[in-house]
Amino acid sequence: MCRRATSLSLALSCMFLTVLAARGQQTGLDKLLDREMPSLLSTYKSLHAAPELSHHEEKTSAFVANELRTLGYTVTEHIGKYAGHPEWVGYGVIGEMKNGEGPTVYVRTELDALPVEEMTGLPYASKVRTKDDAGRDVGVMHACGHDIHITSFLGTAKMLVELKDQWRGTLVMLAQPAEEAINGAKAMLDDGLYTRFPRPDYVLALHDAASVEAGKVGYTPGYALASSTAVDVTLRGVGGHGSAPQVTKDPIVEAAQFILAIQTIVSREDSPFDPAVVTVGSIHGGTRYNIIPDEVHLQLTIRTYK
Repeated sequence: MCRRATSLSLALSCMFLTVLAARGQQTGLDKLLDREMPSLLSTYKSLHAAPELSHHEEKTSAFVANELRTLGYTVTEHIGKYAGHPEWVGYGVIGEMKNGEGPTVYVRTELDALPVEEMTGLPYASKVRTKDDAGRDVGVMHACGHDIHITSFLGTAKMLVELKDQWRGTLVMLAQPAEEAINGAKAMLDDGLYTRFPRPDYVLALHDAASVEAGKVGYTPGYALASSTAVDVTLRGVGGHGSAPQVTKDPIVEAAQFILAIQTIVSREDSPFDPAVVTVGSIHGGTRYNIIPDEVHLQLTIRTYK
């Protein structure tokens, strides 16, 4: 609990101070944080216990929208259009607040969680199970910290309302769906994000990091995080009985060779001064011990600065 409280306090401080730093004003920040921390920790625990997968952030989105509306923001919900998937609802949220002349600043959070079964044993641990978009039964957990991000986002939204006399401009609070699926940002852009709403001069966001110990803040000039590209691969062969592989074309062996071969793209094709990562996160093929399948499916993630 102390680690979470410290991390949350720092996250709020960083996001809040970044907005006000240009004016050199942070009056009452510590007092505001101390006052709000019990409520914010309660919000964090509630979010952590009720995660929702990408493309299904209905309750999380509604909660964020209601909180922003209560604080006095002009709120627009259901932002996002997913090309090729009309069945997915856009759960993006925008909260606007105009406060005189000045820059347009976006503050951003994500809404979605991961298909991970929580095994922390915490009293507020997620017990949620659901069907993913492929119809598989999965556990759901805020394993990437988006519950911390949402809580910091809402705390920042409230404090900036209370300190409106210390800043000028247009504040846009943006809650993005489907970050984990790598298509929520594009869905919001495709739904007219920068034409329906003010185009930003600055966009602020934060991300928790397991590599940075509690009580510290990490920052860097230049790149902080890489791009992420999701790739689906299907390797097709000719199935048959496991006792006679010579009359088949085994896609499982193909997949094993493929997984090893693609690593040489980074190690031998790419410059060592141009960091990149290719990771196979999922591999599925076959149904029984003694049957060679017709195909194998893989899911890859590619991370790069270019």
